[in-house]
Amino acid sequence: MLIIGAGPGGYKAAEYAAKQGLKVIIFENDNVGGTCLNVGCIPTKTYVHSTTFEEARERMATVVPQLRAGVESILSHPNITLVRGKASFIDARSVCCATNATTETYTAPNIIIATGSQTKWLPIEGVGTDPRVVDSTGLLQLDTLPKKLCIIGAGVIGMEFASVFNRFGSEVTVIEYLKECLPALDSDIAKRLRKTLEKRGITFKMKTAVQNLNDIDADVILMATGRKPRTEGLNLEATDITLTPQGAIPVDDNYQLSIVNSQLSIVNSQLNGLYAIGDVNGRQMLAHAAEMQAMRAVNHILGKQDSIRFDIMPAAIFTAPEAASVGPTEDQLIATPHSDQRSEKADGIAYQCHKAFWRANGKATAMGETEGMLKLFSAEPTGTILGCHAYGAHAADIIQEVSVLMCRDTTVSQLRDMVHIHPTLSEILKAATES
Repeated sequence: MLIIGAGPGGYKAAEYAAKQGLKVIIFENDNVGGTCLNVGCIPTKTYVHSTTFEEARERMATVVPQLRAGVESILSHPNITLVRGKASFIDARSVCCATNATTETYTAPNIIIATGSQTKWLPIEGVGTDPRVVDSTGLLQLDTLPKKLCIIGAGVIGMEFASVFNRFGSEVTVIEYLKECLPALDSDIAKRLRKTLEKRGITFKMKTAVQNLNDIDADVILMATGRKPRTEGLNLEATDITLTPQGAIPVDDNYQLSIVNSQLSIVNSQLNGLYAIGDVNGRQMLAHAAEMQAMRAVNHILGKQDSIRFDIMPAAIFTAPEAASVGPTEDQLIATPHSDQRSEKADGIAYQCHKAFWRANGKATAMGETEGMLKLFSAEPTGTILGCHAYGAHAADIIQEVSVLMCRDTTVSQLRDMVHIHPTLSEILKAATES
C-alpha cells in the first residue's frame, strides 16, 4: 500500500494496515503529524491551556516535538517505510517521489491520498500585500503578543483564537459575514457563547463583509475563513479524477475514489484501489474523522466489515467556555423533511428538546464554572436520541458520552435510567432527560 501524507489519517492508515500485515510506504514532504499536530489542533490547545502568551509558546515548543516523535515511532514499524519527499501520480497505480537529488517510482495495488487541507484565503484587497495578514499557522509563529488582533471569520478557528488572545490580553475584534458565529452549532448555543465572550471583552461585528484591509485597525489580522482540500501537485489528471466544485476528491462510503465526468455528475464506475481520506475529500474536516476514515479504507482493502458510524460525528470548539455538538441543530430538525408515516409533514422531524444548565449542577458551581447550557434532542414518539449541542466547562466530554449513546440508538428514557457519578458535570446530561 502507498499512502500520500503522514497526517492523522495517513499515519493512522499506515499503523493500522501494518498491524494487519500489509506492507506500507508512506510519503511526507513536511513534518509528520500533519496540520493538526504541527500547526493546528495540538499547538492551539497548548495556547488554550496556558495562562500567558509566553507560557503558551514555551509549552508549544515542548509538546509538539514530543508528539511528533511519537508519530515517528509509530512509522518505524517493520512493515512501514517512511519516504520523505513530494509524491505525485504517474497513473492510478504508480507515484513518483522526489527525494533530495533522486526521483523514485513506486507501484502498489492500493494507494491512499491523505494530503489534508490548507487555508482558504478570501479575495480581499490587500490580502497578498498587507504584512499584518496571517493564517492560523502564521499566528502561532508570532513571537510577540499583538495589542490589537482582528479576526476575519467566526468559525472554529476564529472563535478559539479570539478566546485565547482575549485571555492573553489582546484587544480582539471578530468580523463575520453571517448573522451568527459557529454555523455548525445550534444557533441558541452559539448565541449564548458569543454573548459570554462579549462580556469578556471581545468585540463581534456580525453580518459584516470586509472590503478592504486598510479599513481594519489592528496590529495583526487573522484570516480564519475556512480551509480547502490540498490537491495541488498530485497530478490527479493522470488518474482521470475530476475534483468536485469545492475542490475535493470525490469518494464513496468506503472512501474509494469515484470518477466524475465533465458535467460533474457521479457515474457508477470506480477506480478500484484508489482512496482519499481526511480533509482532502471534503466530507468531514476533522482529525478524528480522518482517523476513522483511514480504518474504513484499510478495512475495505482487507475485505473486512466494520460498524463505524460516520453519520454520528462529534465535534468540539475549545473556547472558554468550550462548546461541542453531535447530530443536527434544532434549526435543522425543524427544516428537515421527514418521510416517517407519523410525520410526513414538510416542516421537519417530530422531536423533543430537553434542556439543562451548568448553574444547576453542583460540580460546576464548586468549580466556579456556572456558565453553560445543554440541548438534547430526541425523536418523537420513540425517544431515540438525535443529537446534543452544548457550551460550558468540559462540554466536549459530555458530548462524547452522547455520541457513544447515539451509536447504540439509545433512548432518552434509557439514558435517564443510567447511573451518573455525583458530583460530576456528566449529571448535566442526566438532568436534561428529566426536563
